[in-house]
Amino acid sequence: MKKTLKRTFRVSKYVIYKETLVDYKEHFWSFLGAFFGIGIIAFIQSHTLSATENIFLIGSFGASSVLIYGAIQSPLAQPRNLVGGHVISALVGVVVYKIVPDIIWLSAPLAVAFSIVLMQYTKTLHPPGGATALIAVSSTGKIPELGFWYVLSPVLTGCIILLLVALFFNNITSNRSYPTHTRLRKLLRKKHEHTHKMKSKKL
Repeated sequence: MKKTLKRTFRVSKYVIYKETLVDYKEHFWSFLGAFFGIGIIAFIQSHTLSATENIFLIGSFGASSVLIYGAIQSPLAQPRNLVGGHVISALVGVVVYKIVPDIIWLSAPLAVAFSIVLMQYTKTLHPPGGATALIAVSSTGKIPELGFWYVLSPVLTGCIILLLVALFFNNITSNRSYPTHTRLRKLLRKKHEHTHKMKSKKL
C-alpha cells in the first residue's frame, strides 16, 4: 500500500511539474489544439444546426480541452478517459433525469455522484464527465428532449472530434506524445515512420 501511494505521488509530482513548466512551444500547440478542437464543434453547430437546436457545443468540452491539449500526460486526459468518461456520465445523466425529472435537488447530486463512481469502476475517470452528467439533468429546452440521443450527439460525436484533433496536434512534434499508452504510441510511431519512408521513396 505504501509503495503504491509513493509511486502515485511520484507520478503526480512529475506530471504537475512537467505541465507547469514555461515552454512557449508547448503553449503554442496547446492553443492550436484547443482552438481547432472547440472551433470545429462550434463550426458544425453554427452551420448545420438551426438556432433552436444549437446544443452541439456543451460546456464540459471546454474542461476536456484543458486536459487533452494542455495536460496531455495526465492519466485523466487519455482517450479511454475522454470518451469513456463522457459517455458513461451522459448515460447516467439521462437515466437519472428519466427517473427523477422534476426534483433538481435530488437528480443533480445523484447524476454527478453515480457518474463519478461508474467512471472509477470502469477506470475512465475524467473530471469534465461530471459536468456532462449535470448538463443532462439541469438543462432546459432541447437537451432533455433528446433523451438517450444526448449520449450519441453531442457527447460521443463531440468527444471523437476532440480526440482526433488531439491525436494530430499532440503528436505533431517529437516533444509531444499522446496518448501515453504504449500500444497506441507504437501504432502512431509506425504510421509516422511508414509515411516518412513513402515520402523518401518518392523523392
